[in-house]
Amino acid sequence: MSKYPHILILGAGPAGLGAAYRITSRDLGAATVVEKLKQVGGLTGSFDVSGVNVDYGSHRLHPSCDPEIMADLKALLGDELNERLRHGRIRLHNRWIHFPLKPMDMALKLPFSFSAGAALDLTRKGLRIRGKSTGGESFATVLEAGLGKAICHDFYFPYVQKIWGLAPGDISATQAHRRVSANSPLKMLKKVLVSVPGLKPPGSGVFYYPKGGFGRISEELYNAAKNAGADFSLGSEVTSVRLKGSKIEEISCFSSEGRTVVFKPDHVWATIPVTDLVNLIRPAPPSPVVEASQHMDYRAMILVYLVLDTSQFTEYDAHYFPESDIPITRISEPKNYSRAETPRNMTVLCAELPCSTSDSVWKMTSTELGELVCDYLKMASMPVNTLPREVITKRFSHAYPIYRRDYNIHFDQIDRWLSEIGNLVCFGRQALFAHDNTHHALYMAYAAVDCLGEDGDFHMDKWQNHYRRLFETHVVED
Repeated sequence: MSKYPHILILGAGPAGLGAAYRITSRDLGAATVVEKLKQVGGLTGSFDVSGVNVDYGSHRLHPSCDPEIMADLKALLGDELNERLRHGRIRLHNRWIHFPLKPMDMALKLPFSFSAGAALDLTRKGLRIRGKSTGGESFATVLEAGLGKAICHDFYFPYVQKIWGLAPGDISATQAHRRVSANSPLKMLKKVLVSVPGLKPPGSGVFYYPKGGFGRISEELYNAAKNAGADFSLGSEVTSVRLKGSKIEEISCFSSEGRTVVFKPDHVWATIPVTDLVNLIRPAPPSPVVEASQHMDYRAMILVYLVLDTSQFTEYDAHYFPESDIPITRISEPKNYSRAETPRNMTVLCAELPCSTSDSVWKMTSTELGELVCDYLKMASMPVNTLPREVITKRFSHAYPIYRRDYNIHFDQIDRWLSEIGNLVCFGRQALFAHDNTHHALYMAYAAVDCLGEDGDFHMDKWQNHYRRLFETHVVED
């Protein structure tokens, strides 16, 4: 192994970009990043719509970001990484309450039957000592045991069924532990109390957002890595990953120039969907591994952008729709995240519509989807009073990993086999089939680089320690 290894990184989302930046800024190796899109950032990127910088959905950088990573991002973005107060709301029982949750909102704006039922459930759960798991847990049983029926059946259960397209009882209990941060009475109480003056811990109720859109984080990591010597092959699709013995010998890509490029790296760091990686490996993996990949699904997402002739649609950054009568899960207004004042007399709304690629909405035109979103907003008493100037849609087939109750059996089968490939490391949301925030993806990238020794070797034992900790502690933040 050369003391100055060549690391080939598959995917230029935040995990891949963070790794490339960290490797090159610390002069630990030569980094090459291959990305099938012609821009970096993946789902955390930004783009321009009629002069408004918009994101692929609603994104925030949370204050719980690792201090070292936060320091790097502040150094890269300078005074353009701004602190913002969270100002969203949730529609529940046809009424709006503030999000993050506020005690008075919950007490005075929701029907008494719901508030009283939720309070009684939480009190009962808080006093109960829970027994050991019976092993038959699901998302539904874990959350209902922790929070009670009122909150689960009126809020969480309809919301998760929209997001993942499964009944709560068909979703793995892991989803409740990793995707719902307030999954117990104590956690729910803490979530509510942080809004009370005098009880707010540092960083609560705020987030960080870059001037010019959330994609600026990925863009600055890209620029810094490139300036430090990283190579980027954008618009290049991996066509095969060839093994020789227990290591990857070469990777072939079809470049944007229409030619095949072959890499023979020392290390391969994959952040692409794990199911795609399995299908690219030659010789083909054992049939149980291939079959396991066929049992793992990703939820699709359509983002519908409405360009409106008004300076501001509402004062809120995001609106959440947990109830089943409205299929969209969230509406965000990018100008409210960045506090952009221009362009005047124009704003953009972004609606998030989870679905399957086999659903009828996946095949709808942008015009049809725009009309659908306007109908949903009217149902929520948020009518769009003038026709949108323009409707733009973006479709993603791999938006969320779906945790069916038996998903871990299939993932573990794949993970065990991939871990036997000596020069391969997988991390990031898509490669680890994990739900995470951007700061989690960056932490994984930094952790991987931390395992790269000065001798050019990758210390797998150290990575395994990081790996276990990642899965034990990373919980998605709303």
